[in-house]
Amino acid sequence: MGRKRLFFLWLAVLMVIPYCVRAQAWSGVLIPARAIDWSAAGAGPIPNRTAVCSTIAPYSGSAATINSAIASCLSGQVVQLQAGTFALSSGIVFRNKNNVTLRGAGPDQTFVVFTNGDACGGNQADVCIDNGDNNDCAGCGSPANVGSWTGGYAPSSTTITIGGIVGGTTGNSAALVVGQMVFLDQTDDTSDTGQVYVCQTQDVCSQQPGSQNGRPGRGQQQAVRVTAISGTASGPWTATISPGVYMPNISSGHNPQVWWSSVQPITRDGIEDLSFDHTTTALNGGQAAGIRIRNGYGNWVSNVRDINSPHEHVIFYQAAHNTVQNSYFYGSSGTGSSNYGTDTYNGSDNVVINNIFQHMPTTMQQEGCSGCVDAYNFTVDQNYTADPQWQINSSRHHSVGDAFILHEGNVGNGYMADDVHGTSNFATSFRNYWNGREALGGSAPPGKTEQTNPVVIFAYSRYQNLIGNVLGTAGYHTNYETHPSSTKDAGPGNTTSNHSIYTIGWSGDQSTYYGTFPNDTVAYGTTMRWGNYDTVNAAVRWVAAEVPSSLSPYGNALQASQTLPASFFLPAQPNWWATPWSTPPWPAIGPEVAGGNIAGVGGHANNIPAQLCYVNSAIDPNYPGAADRGMLLFNANACYGASTGGTRPAPPTNLTLVVQ
Repeated sequence: MGRKRLFFLWLAVLMVIPYCVRAQAWSGVLIPARAIDWSAAGAGPIPNRTAVCSTIAPYSGSAATINSAIASCLSGQVVQLQAGTFALSSGIVFRNKNNVTLRGAGPDQTFVVFTNGDACGGNQADVCIDNGDNNDCAGCGSPANVGSWTGGYAPSSTTITIGGIVGGTTGNSAALVVGQMVFLDQTDDTSDTGQVYVCQTQDVCSQQPGSQNGRPGRGQQQAVRVTAISGTASGPWTATISPGVYMPNISSGHNPQVWWSSVQPITRDGIEDLSFDHTTTALNGGQAAGIRIRNGYGNWVSNVRDINSPHEHVIFYQAAHNTVQNSYFYGSSGTGSSNYGTDTYNGSDNVVINNIFQHMPTTMQQEGCSGCVDAYNFTVDQNYTADPQWQINSSRHHSVGDAFILHEGNVGNGYMADDVHGTSNFATSFRNYWNGREALGGSAPPGKTEQTNPVVIFAYSRYQNLIGNVLGTAGYHTNYETHPSSTKDAGPGNTTSNHSIYTIGWSGDQSTYYGTFPNDTVAYGTTMRWGNYDTVNAAVRWVAAEVPSSLSPYGNALQASQTLPASFFLPAQPNWWATPWSTPPWPAIGPEVAGGNIAGVGGHANNIPAQLCYVNSAIDPNYPGAADRGMLLFNANACYGASTGGTRPAPPTNLTLVVQ
């Protein structure tokens, strides 16, 4: 059976076969209420397409030649850009065109330089992967179709009942078909429940208003795909969805609803093996992106060097199950104070894995994602120019509705769940090395001095799991934790706060009371910490008091074992793990790791493949140097999968299908 036929067989199985209920990698460490099946996240198997529908030589002018080739390419084929420089005065667009790959000769050989981009549904991007439904904008409060959600609220439920159309810009019930991506949501909480709290109201639970990720007043949401549907023409309908419901707080009192585009999501498009330079693009402002995947499902970005994005390098907007892997993201074309690497802005189950982020303020951002995975990424030089002393943590929750996100195996300065635009719940951090101090910036070496914490969990970010991490900088971090004793506790002062491993539950920055809404005295008791090494104690902590075993609901039983799995979502060491310089241990970071090559953390952490690639790759002489060591002349094929003899490394295997 041919590769193409096998792919479509896989897709058919994905659409109609439910996942088996099976033991998770985290079983025995976390209870099911605090975690999900992350092994199914991302785009799934990424095909190595070989049939080329069009080969394009370097040129200057509009992107029309490339866009025409994409639009006319047959399913499962490749638009090939040859080596050289493409100087484009408009954006590259995949508009409702599925199953096509845009591929260069390598990110160190094919260079695409933009002076302008595409409107991309009103959101702007130099590269736009979009289903073409410009009438569908949940953040504007106007999705194409809105239906009532009348049953199937329980966690893991894969069958829901939709009572009928209750709104939307089209009210077209025929749009709800097998394959459609549907968003599940409900109204925000009107007061703090003392448990899961979903809120985005300024001066009640957040420092600023919600960021419009999702419909107004409905910050909690999840994107799923319809795999079967039955019912009458006007409803009600019974829909089978994949994956099942994540959140445990769905109730009729919160007016649950579903909404969807009138066009099926754009799917199975890929961008591979080239460089994008956005330095001179005319796009600017808070919505402009280098690469935007809008209303997309199952797309990917692989072995791409992306330079100086206007706001986000890659944004998943109303998008789910997409993958960014084996890539390199450098810099910001704007002020450098509010730019992001990758960002899910209203979506689910996206995967960002084995990437390098350099010289930008925020690297891995979540703004309304459920079930996303950020794993094995390396971050350096988080250039926040608004305040050179201020540290922005490399892994960050930034908006209402973030839930069940997994941070695994990353190396960077830290993790932050902020309260700037709302609350978050049920995040898991596993086997990361977060040193808690950005080495570059500040008024003098050796680095920044404000909000320099490996872990910052603001007010109303609850039910956090921190397991098997390595945290802190020896000699700098001298205090273990801060958390408020009352809703108006003023805080311990900057000296204590900035030198702490953990700061949990404060409404303001640097372990302070914000002043207009209370500290959260609940968050600390809901946080689970198990098997983490920190440089204050200089030891791995297996402390029963840091496991919320007596909490109700969502308490986590105290583990009988101190043995942790290698991964919470990968079944085995990935095949890109080997590099030409060394093959890190698997796992590379954690309490049982000994003799690691990162100094000052008791031997519990090693360089990960993305870090080795960063350190050993050549510097591109055509770009000015950054504060650290300059921009890389990057190619993933020279960095990963050394055992394959230099051939294209296979993508991470992060989807397991079990047929029953």
